[in-house]
Amino acid sequence: MNPDLLGVRELQALDIRVQELTDEINRLPKRIAAIEGQLESHQKALQADQDSLVANQKGRRSLESEISTGQETLARIKTQMNEAKTNEQFRAFRHEIEYEEQEIRKIEDRILDKMVEAESLEQNVKAAETALKTERTKVAVEVEQMRSLVVRDDEEATGKQSQRDELASRISEEVLRAYESIRKSRNGVAVARADAERCLTCNVVLRPQFSHTMRSNEQVLTCESCGRILYYEPPGTADPEKCR
Repeated sequence: MNPDLLGVRELQALDIRVQELTDEINRLPKRIAAIEGQLESHQKALQADQDSLVANQKGRRSLESEISTGQETLARIKTQMNEAKTNEQFRAFRHEIEYEEQEIRKIEDRILDKMVEAESLEQNVKAAETALKTERTKVAVEVEQMRSLVVRDDEEATGKQSQRDELASRISEEVLRAYESIRKSRNGVAVARADAERCLTCNVVLRPQFSHTMRSNEQVLTCESCGRILYYEPPGTADPEKCR
């Protein structure tokens, strides 16, 4: 096989792998951000439960304050009732006392409801704290894995790039220039496999004489349709890494 043709085939495989690694490295920060974003829902759930508990406690204190006010009012009315001069005044004060006592009982019932609700809210807060702690541990592990992958991919990409540079130095300037130009215009794929009849990338049928010459692999030829550098491998002998 023509050395330049063999060289660009290997170069293509390296370029594809370097591009794959580069794409993955570029994607990883977003993946890390997405993983870290998983904490947000747990943090929001915990905050919501904590806010509900605070609101419950605030509401309970407000109700207890109302009871204190009601008891003060009740004491004042009882004092006034002791000073009543007529039965009508006494009955009026008694009616006020009954009303205040009834209102205090209602508030006490609401406080009991708040206490029951608080128990449930406290359990929710504890459960949310546990879930957040578990998620933080999970996220920390996944983020570390992603960061390790970035390092690994970067090291591999650096190694592949060194191989590429060394390989490119052995390819003739004319062929290398053509390869780079085609790769740029063909979305990174400059080399294509062909069978006896057609280019297997663009699927265009090759002229018989062109196909005959191309099958010898002794010349660097380009597809008359897509412009990619062609090489021939008999069916069943293709190397997947070199003909992607």
